[in-house]
Formats: sequence, structure tokens, C-alpha cells
Amino acid sequence: MTTISKKSTINNNDNLVLLCNKNNSFNNCGLSKHEIDFVKNEISKKDKKSVCVNQLNRLVMIQLIDVKPAPATGGKEKHLTIEALRKAASNIHSWIIDAKIESVSIVDADNKPLEVLAFAEGLALSNYQFLKYKKDKAKEEYSLKTISVVSKNATPKQIEELNIVVEATCISRTLVNEPVNFLTATQLSKEFQKLGKASGFNVEVFNKEKIKALKMGGLLSVNLGSVEPPTFSIMEYKPKNAKNKQPIILVGKGVVYDTGGLSLKPTANSMDMMKCDMAGAAAVAGTMYAIAKAKLPVYVIGLVPATDNRPGGNAYVPGDVITMYNGMTVEMLNADAEGRMILADALAYAQKYNPKLVIDLATLTGAAVAAIGTSGIVAMGTADEKTKDKLKQSGNNVFERLAEMPFWDDYDEMIKSDIADMKNLGGPYAGSITAGKFLARYIHYPWMHLDIAGPAFLTAKDSYRVKGGTGVGVRLLFDYFKNNA
Repeated sequence: MTTISKKSTINNNDNLVLLCNKNNSFNNCGLSKHEIDFVKNEISKKDKKSVCVNQLNRLVMIQLIDVKPAPATGGKEKHLTIEALRKAASNIHSWIIDAKIESVSIVDADNKPLEVLAFAEGLALSNYQFLKYKKDKAKEEYSLKTISVVSKNATPKQIEELNIVVEATCISRTLVNEPVNFLTATQLSKEFQKLGKASGFNVEVFNKEKIKALKMGGLLSVNLGSVEPPTFSIMEYKPKNAKNKQPIILVGKGVVYDTGGLSLKPTANSMDMMKCDMAGAAAVAGTMYAIAKAKLPVYVIGLVPATDNRPGGNAYVPGDVITMYNGMTVEMLNADAEGRMILADALAYAQKYNPKLVIDLATLTGAAVAAIGTSGIVAMGTADEKTKDKLKQSGNNVFERLAEMPFWDDYDEMIKSDIADMKNLGGPYAGSITAGKFLARYIHYPWMHLDIAGPAFLTAKDSYRVKGGTGVGVRLLFDYFKNNA
């Protein structure tokens, strides 16, 4: 993994990225007068924000801090400028890799430490690769190994936390990218145990017999069509200095592969990405790793029900009535609406901890993708407005933005069943909301539901959000815990 460190001085042979405004003199970064004239010409006449000078023994790259206006107010919104710098870092990353550079120093020429840290974050996240199954890894591995931050006001603690959250995001990405012939539900629980040992949180794993004893009907019914057993993982981080006595609980959907079950996914290529259906579980694990490693003073529990969804064996069929962990019954009308079935058991189980707040993350519905695409997270829930606002602010800070959906009582009508307490399918419209309404039947505490189906797995690179698993949710939740512990 790329490491980020603080550095006080720069050497004549250091590869540099100078972060500055367009009026900078560029005199203090080892450029000749001819080179400075070239940079100024590129900026003023060609309106470039990024300029590269190749001095043969090193690259000197200029990146302008492009202050973004707020679309609605015309004012200046910091998070838009910060995000522009993360994306700019991804562009500069291609120069670095083409030149086979191993280390680069980011120079804070305008004394803007937050902007420099954002650029370093974008650069480090752009450098992620999943090469585990490549025969010639060395040939494809990116050259960049170290990033130095040269900024008098960027603190060691900020840099340490940035390293942690980048590492945790990459851990989440790797879990999502792993295929199911390695990452079964059992293996997923083992990965959680490794992360717990590495960072300092406890992990307990329920096997199939324990899940049966608890009568988690949702998880067990989805697992019926598989030869692999389900697991239910409990991750707990409870430092002595925790600010909250009641835990905040994170629940992650852990469908390690989704065929749709007997409601087999019908469209071409629709199963190709379905190893990513445990991205919610990966986000929970990555967040637990980050908060434990950063020693944040917050009491957090992670719950992950895990299984694959297959059409084999004694797979449950549309029309079956399932008794859930909390005793409620569900008429199953679509086996491809399996995520809500396993999440419901976990949400009901969370009640035993008397939580202060529960947040679930799930690649739950195609309707969420249809509603807002891959640009953000569909959100809804019963938490108070203050909690929602803080989550939205963290979403803006890391640019994993939340789009809150209405949660009106009208939608409850769409999941009524003639023969059971509810059905697992709504109508043809508002699919992400009716899925949320289904989950709401299992909660008796403040709760937020984050449908990450859009941004969890990308089929093409989107700047520092690389192709494949993105690790969405980790940076959002770490920021939320860090600022609201």
C-alpha cells in the first residue's frame, strides 16, 4: 500500500507536485526562468489547471487550487474544491505512473493543509490495484510507493489518520473484488477476524447451528439453495474512553454472491458483478478497522449476516412464508430481494444491545441506481434531523454524498401481504423506498439505511474511484465518527 508521510524540506532531485494558486511566482521549486515562463503561459493562455515540467532527473508538476463555486448560491463551497483536488490527483497519478516514479512530494505553497491532504488522499486511492490473481504482478504493479506532504500546518495526526482511512478503504475494495470461489461466507468471517487482530476489535462468528438455534429465518432461507453455510459475524470495538455508553451499530449486507436464487437474474451480464453484493459488509469491516486503528473514542458494533444466494438444493421459492428472527412472517415473492431478508434478522438482533443509533449499508436495490446513478448513496430512516445532517455533512466532506428519499407512510401499503405480516417485494415504483420500509419493520431504535448499490462497484474508472470495488462507506463513516465521537 502507498504510504503518506510528513516531510519538512525538499531536495533538488525530489519529484514535486506544487499545490498553489495561479498567481504563484513558482520561484521556490527549482524551475528555471524558461520553465517558469512555460508554466505561466500554460496557465494563462491555455487555461490549464495542471502543468508538468520534465527536468529529466525529476518531474515538477504544478496543480492549481481551483476554487469551485456553489451551484445554487454562487458562494464558495469547500467540499467542491476539495473533491476537485482529489480528482486532479488522479490525473497527475497517470503522469507519475507513466514516468515510473516511486516517490513524490506534495508541496503546500499556499498554506492550505486540508487541500494538500485531500490531494494526497486522491493520489493514494488512485494507486490502488487488485493484482492477487495476476501471474506477472511485478509487470503491472504501479511504481508509486511513497507520498510526502510538505506542509507546516498539516499535523502528524492528520497524516496518520489519512493513512489509516486510505488503508481501510483499500481493504474494503479488496474484499469486494475477491471472487466467491475464495470469499465464501465462512472466509469472509475469517477475514473479519484477521482485521480485528490487526487493529484491535473483537470478533465473534456464529456458525450455521448457532444461526438455526437463534431462528434467523431470513438468513437461513436465503442460504437454503447453497452448499456453503451462512455466518453471522459480530465485531465489537469498545475502548475504555468511549464517549457513548450505548453502542452505535453498523449492519452490512454480506451476500457474497447473488444469482437471484430461483428468481434468477434475467438480463445479460447482470450476474457479472454480483461478487460485489457484500460491499455493505466490506464497508462495515473497513470502518471497524479504521476506527480501531485510529483509536477513536467511540463504542461501535458491526453485524454482518453472510451467505451466497443460489438456486440449488432446497432453495426457497416464491410463495414461501418465512418466519424471521423477531417472529414476524414474510411472504417471499422474489428470491432476488434477498438482501432485505438477511438484513432484517440482523437489524432485529441489534435490538439486544439497546443501540444509540443503527446504520445499515447494503447494495440493496437496482432502484437506487436508477434513481441517482453512481454519484451518491440513497438514504432514508428514522434518525433525528441532527443525526441526518451530520451524516450528510460527512458525505459532503468525503464526497460520498447522501440523497435522502421520502419515507412516507404511503409506501407501507406496497409491502402488505394477503397471507403474512408483509411481503418482500413492493410495487413497480419506488423500489429503494419500499425496501427501506421492509427493513423499518424490524427496528425499534434510531436508524439510517444507506443503499450503496450505485457507487459500490464501478465498471469503469472514475478518477480516484477506481474500476471495481470502491470501498464506499468507509471514508463516510470514519469522518462521521471522527467528528461526532
